[in-house]
Amino acid sequence: MSLQIDTLAYTNRLRRLPPEHKLIFAFTTLAISLATHPLVQILITLWMSTWTVIYARIPAGVYFRLLMFTIVFCLTSLPALMVNGVAIPDLQSVKLDSWYGLTLGHFYIYISHSGSIQALGILTRALASVSCLYFLMLTVPFTEILQTLRYLRFPVLLTDLLLLMYRFIFILLNTASELWTAQNSRGGYRTLAISMKSLAILIGQLLQRTLQRYNQFSLGLEARGFISEFRVWHPRRYRPQLRYIIEAIFGCVVLIGLDFWRNAGIFTRI
Repeated sequence: MSLQIDTLAYTNRLRRLPPEHKLIFAFTTLAISLATHPLVQILITLWMSTWTVIYARIPAGVYFRLLMFTIVFCLTSLPALMVNGVAIPDLQSVKLDSWYGLTLGHFYIYISHSGSIQALGILTRALASVSCLYFLMLTVPFTEILQTLRYLRFPVLLTDLLLLMYRFIFILLNTASELWTAQNSRGGYRTLAISMKSLAILIGQLLQRTLQRYNQFSLGLEARGFISEFRVWHPRRYRPQLRYIIEAIFGCVVLIGLDFWRNAGIFTRI
């Protein structure tokens, strides 16, 4: 999946737009999604999905599979906000806040109205924020993000650490894939007991192999005379398009206006 994401970042239809424009756009919509109400956050999710799937021509299956990771993660954590429980003597204090409940022994377990609204807000904010970050991740190669951060005078040490982390994510995934393929070809996952044993071996070998790859990487840098900072070359062949600039500015203004109107009471409460 990570290799596919990196390939899409280099081959999408918005590849030739300046990366600083896409960075500003993604972080602006991210800031709006963190500060607005659920209706605007839902619109941001739909809008950024349109940019990613339709404008950038990212395959819909890949994009929605990435979104499903966020949805599943949220669905496993949101019930803790929605489900509450009180002792039976305190039942009257939660009657107005209870959508549905049942009595278990001396406790009343119920679905909270306020907790459900809070869970909805967290879910929509998470989807809106992740859709902004997915747009950035799927349309801008990581090296161009680092070059833009350096152009904006971010510390070189920070950008070098980000590059190393990005590099070792691929090393880790590649090593894990090789080990899993070798184990699976030898029947290492036939039964549950064998699978658990093979998984333990894989985790132990993964640490050892990753450290070996890191040592080889360090020796390669020393052999090439690395002493200060990483230099990543790429040609600046970007073509700003007025249509995308106008649409991005107009959309952000509309989203901010919707939030102001919502706070003014034009929209009903969600």
